[in-house]
Amino acid sequence: MDGSDQGIPISLVEDPDAREAVCGAILAALPQWFGIPEAVEEYCRESRKFLMAAAVRGDEALGFACAKLNNACTAELYVMGVRPELHRSGLGRRLVGRLEAELRAGHPGLRHLLVKTLDASRENEEYERTRRFYEAIGFFPLDVIPEIWGPANPCLLLVKDLHD
Repeated sequence: MDGSDQGIPISLVEDPDAREAVCGAILAALPQWFGIPEAVEEYCRESRKFLMAAAVRGDEALGFACAKLNNACTAELYVMGVRPELHRSGLGRRLVGRLEAELRAGHPGLRHLLVKTLDASRENEEYERTRRFYEAIGFFPLDVIPEIWGPANPCLLLVKDLHD
């Protein structure tokens, strides 16, 4: 592929089984993902519950993003991924944009979209690339939080104001 998303359509995925399948296909294709099978299984299982925007061509999942509503004011980008060959193509930006549009339409009081990136304390190109991606689409760093991995593996919390 040439680095552009080539107009790949993005749609909402309503069926929970399809959400889990898309999530699993993409996470399996990402070399930098956890590497912990139990974590991948948990994300796939949990993705069944949340709003999902996906890019699928034929039977091939190319990318997805999931979001969950935390309360009337905040939603969280739960998990997302784009096939490595489509990194820097604009597909990730479009996936998040599709979720934002759906969240705004369905929840007029929604104020913030949050995302937690893993291992914010580590100096690693993958984590830096992820942070740069979110900052480029309007998220700003808010805080480093321990999350479930404890102080040795904190998460970086980034926030986007949906009313800007």
